[in-house]
Amino acid sequence: MKTFVNFLSAFRIAVAFLIIPTIMLKMYWLAFVLYLLGAISDWFDGFLARKYKCCSKLGGVLDHIGDKLLVCNTFIMMALMAPTWAVVIPVILMIARELYISGLREFLGTQKIEMPVPKARFSIGKIKTTVQMIASTVFLLFFAIFTSITPTTNSRLVFYLISNLPDVFVFCLWFALVASLWSATQYTFTFAQKLKKIK
Repeated sequence: MKTFVNFLSAFRIAVAFLIIPTIMLKMYWLAFVLYLLGAISDWFDGFLARKYKCCSKLGGVLDHIGDKLLVCNTFIMMALMAPTWAVVIPVILMIARELYISGLREFLGTQKIEMPVPKARFSIGKIKTTVQMIASTVFLLFFAIFTSITPTTNSRLVFYLISNLPDVFVFCLWFALVASLWSATQYTFTFAQKLKKIK
């Protein structure tokens, strides 16, 4: 089971890199399906790891890398596809947040001090990641539907989604930014406490 859980994390890393060419080639439905599978694998490998108690350091590292790559790679493509302030600003700040937290971890690592990820099921960090993935999924779904519309399309559902998905996406993106900054504040306080152990 541990091997399968690690495979799911490795799959998410692969999806993170496949997202880029599929979007560049305007294969939006494929990008949407790949991202959705990657997001589902994030929940599934965590669920299996907890249920069968097969957590490992390697699995934790792969899971962390997979999450960050999947979110950040997709966010970069989103900013390129929709270069408006409502998208670019939260994307830049959230990617900067990831680099900032990684820097804190790296510094503490040089001092042989760990800064563990909160394990609570509904920690602000997990909420942040979940909302980020929802925002990306909605964004890709919008482009998949929008590029599938033809002059003969007269589905009310299609036009309802086209009209409302951008608002849902922007709301989720900014909600994720708030959660991201809140989480960064918590990590900063934790980092300050860990610094006290350094002589």
